[in-house]
Amino acid sequence: MSDATTRIKDLVEQTPVLLFMKGTRSFPQCGFSAKVVDVLKREGVTFETVNVLADPAVRDGIKAFSNWPTIPQLYIKGKFIGGCDIVSEMAATGELDKELLAAGLK
Repeated sequence: MSDATTRIKDLVEQTPVLLFMKGTRSFPQCGFSAKVVDVLKREGVTFETVNVLADPAVRDGIKAFSNWPTIPQLYIKGKFIGGCDIVSEMAATGELDKELLAAGLK
């Protein structure tokens, strides 16, 4: 396992709600990342972010880790939830709220 994969695995396992994104929560550097940050803020949960632009190894590694080609990527209690479209749809249908409740985060 590479150093980046080990770091990603540790972060995902240790952080209840984790968003791998381009930029930071306060300064998203792509519209998709900004949209997921807004969704999580509306859900009212505490979440952490990882700026993939700051570390190319993590940027490439997260795609391999999840077997998902795009960023942002949301994880809840170690489970990969999806990218912007999936998270947005889940929020609109109430499924994201259910996922957060089931994880004991709301």
